[in-house]
Amino acid sequence: MENEPLIPNRELLLQLVEMKMPFGQYKGTVLCDLPTFYLEWFARQGFPKGKLGMLLATIHEIKLNGLENLLTPLKK
Repeated sequence: MENEPLIPNRELLLQLVEMKMPFGQYKGTVLCDLPTFYLEWFARQGFPKGKLGMLLATIHEIKLNGLENLLTPLKK
C-alpha cells in the first residue's frame, strides 16, 4: 500500500473545474481559474474549513506543481 501510485480522484477534479468561488474578490470565478497569488494568500492565512478549503488547497498544490494539464480534459 505504501508504494501505490496516486490516482487523481475524478470527482474532486470535476469540482475544481465546475465549482465557483462563493465569496471575496473572486466571487463567481471557477476554482481552477483563481490566480495563483490568491491561492498563495490563502495558504499563508489558512484555507477555509470544510470542502471549500480542501478544494482550494488542492488547486493550490496542482498549480504549485505545474499539474494544471490534469484539468484540461475536464473543462467544458
